[in-house]
Amino acid sequence: MKQKLIQGMAMGVVLAAAIPLSPIFARHMTTSQTDISAASGKSAPDAQQLRAMETSLRRDILDAWYPRAVDSKNGGFQQTFAADWELLPDDKRGVVYQSRLTWVAAQAALRAPEGSAEAKRWQETALHGLDYLSSALWDKENGGGFFFEITPDGKPDTDRKGEKHAYGAAFGIYASCAVYEATRDDRALELARRAFDHLEKYAHDGKNGGYTEALSRDNKPILRSTVAGQNDPIGTPYGYKSMNTHIHLLEAFTALYTVDKSPAVRKRLEETFLIVRDKVAVEPGCLNLYLTPDWRAVPGHDSFGHDVETAFLLTEAAHVLGNHDERTRTISRSLVDHALEYGWDATNGGFYDEGTAFGKPTVTKKVWWTQAEGLNALLLMHREYGAQTPRYKEAFDKQWDFIARHQIDAENAGWRTNVSAEGVADPAAQKSDFWKDPYHQGRALFVVTETLRALEKQPAAKK
Repeated sequence: MKQKLIQGMAMGVVLAAAIPLSPIFARHMTTSQTDISAASGKSAPDAQQLRAMETSLRRDILDAWYPRAVDSKNGGFQQTFAADWELLPDDKRGVVYQSRLTWVAAQAALRAPEGSAEAKRWQETALHGLDYLSSALWDKENGGGFFFEITPDGKPDTDRKGEKHAYGAAFGIYASCAVYEATRDDRALELARRAFDHLEKYAHDGKNGGYTEALSRDNKPILRSTVAGQNDPIGTPYGYKSMNTHIHLLEAFTALYTVDKSPAVRKRLEETFLIVRDKVAVEPGCLNLYLTPDWRAVPGHDSFGHDVETAFLLTEAAHVLGNHDERTRTISRSLVDHALEYGWDATNGGFYDEGTAFGKPTVTKKVWWTQAEGLNALLLMHREYGAQTPRYKEAFDKQWDFIARHQIDAENAGWRTNVSAEGVADPAAQKSDFWKDPYHQGRALFVVTETLRALEKQPAAKK
């Protein structure tokens, strides 16, 4: 087992060295070369750290899930793996997991050498995922839309009874756009457009803006649960709007507008951008988790992982829209600064899971996706503000050190789902399930390795 992992690590170093700058930054970010050089000179990238991240991207993300998760018999991707990557039976399959594995495969295809055998393999894997999204997970009988979950044999006969959700649709759009970018297969763009049109027809709130989140199989809004105490598939009380759905709709519409410059897509991207920035995000750097249909906040906890993730998503959307106003920069930075002040473990490194606006953390475990989004956001802040302060790079270095020592499973590969504040892991925890996949940590390592390579190439700033 160890010999196999060592071989994969060596291959990853060679491959990563040729990967171009992330499409997210190469196409959309407008940080000047002067600013980049200043950031690089203030706290130069560590070559050993960069190589370790490149190795981990291959070993703990790409080699861990692919081709292991590809289901050549039933289509799509296997979802359930034990701590040692033993395949376990799926009890259901979800549009979120399937979309995320499709997206990661497409991103790998974009980064493989053009025309290479590796690029072709990743393109085939991405199209394999797209086929499953457009067949098993797409409702062909009731006006379209993605089922949120289906049975392992492809039927919408789970306890959710064919329910659809805007959160799931967002990831279906996001994945389809990535597949289109990686393959230029028109089926991918067509699926993304169909999913967008379905949301517009059945879920858009024309009065208040944003989206009704849960729909029945026949596309009727679900405003209250028929089962006492049951929330919607992502945990939001029926009838309310959520931060989680709308930040990922922002992410999806950003991706769609990158490949489809239609006025309708831009209109919804602008609307969702302003909702997330001006209604969901609030001082001193938090996000409202739940809101009424007319955007009145419902009290809830502060999710530090969503805070730092939204800093990245707002910045990405602003650049796609060509919106470089100071308000967006200020809000994005405040989300990271607040998480560092109230959700950061200064002793061990890493972000805690939950807290409040001004109090101590209330849930101190370290969750895999929060650590990944923190890594990404901290380097983004360093890239933007590294000439002014070393704070973000110092936190970034400590964040990676915690991830490398505790969140990553050095024996079996992959990221551990949860560890304690000190980094103690549950050795029996599954590596992959309905909600655990390579999307957060994959995107983080794609983006940060590419950003560090860009910084590494810049001359040091003059003092």
